[in-house]
Amino acid sequence: MADPYSNPASLWPTHSPEEPSEQQRWVWSAMEPAERQERLRELAVWVDWLRTTFELHNSIPTCWYRHSPVVEHLTALYAGWIRTYAGEQVPGRELAEVDWINALHALTPRLQLAACAAGQHEEPPPMPRERPEAADDFETFLDTSRTTTEPARHPAEAELGRRRAENALTGR
Repeated sequence: MADPYSNPASLWPTHSPEEPSEQQRWVWSAMEPAERQERLRELAVWVDWLRTTFELHNSIPTCWYRHSPVVEHLTALYAGWIRTYAGEQVPGRELAEVDWINALHALTPRLQLAACAAGQHEEPPPMPRERPEAADDFETFLDTSRTTTEPARHPAEAELGRRRAENALTGR
């Protein structure tokens, strides 16, 4: 049997251009408005189930759909839930359900919105305006910052040197 890691591209499913992948269908900005509304309704049914089943009514505000970051996190959880619970069994993923539940608990703090916790929606603060000179500032940073101009140096260079020397001696 061929090593699947020798060609990582073979691990990803391929799709014809006419058939969008499952992952593409959940890129909100790439959806036409009618599809976006249909998928948001689908997500809302699942979120209602999630809030009830996992007793997350105090963690996921009722206005979750008004907060893009929360929608993105719930979308990721939903897509993972579908693959885990409605997808085909994948060898080596015997604990997929446990992994999904762990992901849910890891993301739960990101679903909470203190401003909306009392059941009253509050708009997020407005995004700051982009400064006209921001692109120039970024390019200046790239050209002058130690972070981007310092020569490469591994923090464990001594250990890497020992390993190279050992491998040279053993012929590896």
